[in-house]
Amino acid sequence: MIWFVLGCIGIPFVISVVLTALLRRWAPAWGLVDQPAARKMHTNPTPLGGGIAIYLATVIPVGCAQLAVVWLLRQPVMPTWMPAELVPHLDGVLYRSGQIWGILAAGGLLVAMGLLDDRFGLSWKARLTVQLLIAIGLVSAGVQATVFVSQPLVGAVFTVFWIVLLINSLNFLDNMDALSSGIGLIASVMFATIMLSLVGEPRWFVGGCLLLLAGSLAGFLCHNWPPAKIFMGDAGSTFIGLMLATLTIVGTFYDESIGKPHVMLAPLCILAVPLYDFTSVMLIRLSEGRSPFQPDKCHFSHRLVEMGLSRKYAVLTVHFATITTGLGALLLYRVADWNGAALVVALVLCVLMMIAILETAGRKKRQATTEAPETPASA
Repeated sequence: MIWFVLGCIGIPFVISVVLTALLRRWAPAWGLVDQPAARKMHTNPTPLGGGIAIYLATVIPVGCAQLAVVWLLRQPVMPTWMPAELVPHLDGVLYRSGQIWGILAAGGLLVAMGLLDDRFGLSWKARLTVQLLIAIGLVSAGVQATVFVSQPLVGAVFTVFWIVLLINSLNFLDNMDALSSGIGLIASVMFATIMLSLVGEPRWFVGGCLLLLAGSLAGFLCHNWPPAKIFMGDAGSTFIGLMLATLTIVGTFYDESIGKPHVMLAPLCILAVPLYDFTSVMLIRLSEGRSPFQPDKCHFSHRLVEMGLSRKYAVLTVHFATITTGLGALLLYRVADWNGAALVVALVLCVLMMIAILETAGRKKRQATTEAPETPASA
């Protein structure tokens, strides 16, 4: 298990670190530079395109792993260095490889669209249309949740909604250095922990893919930690959202052998903070009569900065809030029934209530500062 985890994290980590360093040099020549603006937090022009490194650092190990599995299955005798617990799952890797390559192909489309948006700027309607088409295509290819309903159409609609929701949630979070990448890293590690150690039988395929994503994000964070030397851009944030959305659908959180249906709440607990931030920002924009996709500084991280926190500590606060709700998701597998699950849900709701209080305080402080009359200059 330990070598599997280290391999899945370490290889994409190294690839991501190297590729991100190269992209820091190449991005300006490609016109991928994020200029400072009123709604943005950075003050210096910063290279974009880190999402390319995240994507390739995930795709390259998947391709290498598939080639390795094909080679192993052709051997007359399995090599002694191959872990015995993984041998029975090698055929399953090839069986499901079409599914993961379909997801990665969809991710490639999002990365390409994100790069075009970063370079030239695309309308939110065009981006949302492409996201919907990608989600529908994935559902048609078999990436679909059942949501415990016998009607396939219900599961299909839910899956499309879930994919588009997470794509935009992680994209909205990409408003400060290391924020979206850090949340993606935390979520992928939490989900991988569940897939590999808390369900009845380890889900090596899905767990490995989640660890690959975690490794690529960790490598990118080496360059994106405040003050960031490169941004992932829409190419990276939308890819992270797609991977988390699809892998949580492909993975099975509820295992009949353990008999705990309340564990189906685990994804909502792990992603509670980004989902809350996305929902609250959308409601604020709509209540003010603005486009829900118009960028602004209404996010939780922005409110923390308005209250006096540095950007780094604001990001860390959001990270630890996500870790807290994520630990609640892990606790769901330790409680016996819905009564215990209700306590975990209450814990998550308390974290969200604290976020709401801090957001309200930050909003009022900003309004008071904006509306305060100017002090006349002394003679």
